This record gives sequence, structure tokens and C-alpha cells, in this order.
Amino acid sequence: MSVNGHNGKQVQGIDISIVKLVPRSERKVAKKYRARIESSLRAVGLIEPLIVYPLKDGYEILDGVLRYRILLDMGVESVPCLIHSTRDGFTGNRMVNQLSASQEMRMLRKSLEELDEKTIANALGIQSIGHRLNKGLLDKLHPEAVKAFNANKINIQTAKELINVKPERQQEILQLMDKCNDYSTVFARGLVLKTPVAKRVKPTNSRTPWTKADEKKSQLLKKLQEAEQQQDFYTGLYRQYTTNLLKLVIYVRSLMNNAEVKSHLQNHHADLTQIFEEILASTEG
Repeated sequence: MSVNGHNGKQVQGIDISIVKLVPRSERKVAKKYRARIESSLRAVGLIEPLIVYPLKDGYEILDGVLRYRILLDMGVESVPCLIHSTRDGFTGNRMVNQLSASQEMRMLRKSLEELDEKTIANALGIQSIGHRLNKGLLDKLHPEAVKAFNANKINIQTAKELINVKPERQQEILQLMDKCNDYSTVFARGLVLKTPVAKRVKPTNSRTPWTKADEKKSQLLKKLQEAEQQQDFYTGLYRQYTTNLLKLVIYVRSLMNNAEVKSHLQNHHADLTQIFEEILASTEG
């Protein structure tokens, strides 16, 4: 079997005796991280093959040394590997960002369609995944908020802010966020703070947004006001720009429709005439 590997290079997949594998380099990792990888290997096996490069008497591991060490300790005799065609040009995929809380929650929910919670927890090396699923959070959100969350418009922190207000107010807040094109948690919190008491949900603990210090409330409200003013400024600026552009087009058209003026421009200012004609062509097209 051969597949496209890094940088479009062809890599061939085979099972290789573990005694023929040689680590290219070693890196220190936290015990907690190693334990998680080991739990995953024991629960679901090796999902991602090792990347290796053929040597005279074996294979050099380009990526997957930690998995190799764990499999070696587990007594595994052969390991699925992908043989890379180049050695020096290979760069391990070390720049991938960690999953956000929102992404992790979605991944776990998707996994529950095929596996039970215990199996997933064992694969991740933890006792339970319940606290990562945030059970009940989506049930408290307006359907539009759930849709925005699933579309990755809002993150899990923003979703937690929204559940402090009633569903109809959540919808209003989402509409304001769409209008301002600002889906940040800070902006959402500011809108929650501006929510009338009648549209808030009954506090279940002492850490709801409106029980925080007055100074922090003022800061959030100020940021919200600044965002609204910024929106008004850019809206006005765009309207002025549109008006000026329209006036320019009318002026240029009047010049070019005057035969004498157009003839003079063509004879003495050919470059300017070309610019005017391009302006008119773009507005008519």
C-alpha cells in the first residue's frame, strides 16, 4: 500500500519488526501525556502508523518515537509503518494547535455515536468524559445559539455566557453579534450585562456576570459602548465613501460626454483619459 505523505511524497505502508526500528531522536514528555498515549494504544490500538526511513540494517523513526517506546514496553513484535521516501526533507507535524474546549466537546459528542463513554475515557487515559461534555449546556441554549455553536461561530465560553439569559434574549444577542460581526466572549458578556432583569435566568450560583464587581461591569459596558460606536463610525464612513464615489462617477461622465473636453484630454492627458474610461467601464459593467 502506498499513499501521499508529507509535501505530496509517496509513502509505502508495511508492518515492520520492532527490533528493526531505530529512533531518530528522543524527546522528554510529561508522564501524564505518556500515560494518555499508552491508554489510547491499549484501548483502541495504533491508529496513526509510525513514519520511518529505510537504513542499511533497519528503519529510522522520523515520527512516532513515543509510540514506539510504549509499544516496545508492551511487548509488541511488529508495528505498522509508513516508509518515507526522503529523510532530511521530513518535518514532523509538531505545529498542530491543541483542540479548543469547543472542538473537544464536538469530537466527544461525535465519538459517542459509535462508542460508549467508558471506552472513550479509557482511550484518553481519564476516568470520565462527563465533565468535558458539558452535559445540559446545549439544552439551555436557543436553537439559533446551538446552530451558531455547531458552526463554530461562538465558542464554549460564549455559550456559557448566553445561558445566563433567557432563550429569546440569547437570540437577540446573536442578532447583535451578527450585526457587529463580533462573536467574542467579551462582547457577549457585555450584552448579557445589559440584559434587563426580566430576561435573565435565575442565578444558580454566586458567579453569574451580574454579581461581579461594579468596576468590572463598567469596563465591560464601556467596551460594549466602544464597539457600538465603532460600528456606527464605520457605517457612516462607508456611506460617505459611497456618496463621494457616486459624485465622482457623475463628474467623470459629464466630462467624457463633452466632446471638446474629451478631445482635449485625449490629446494632452491620454493617461488621465484612460483612467476616466476605466472608471466609467467599471460602473457600467
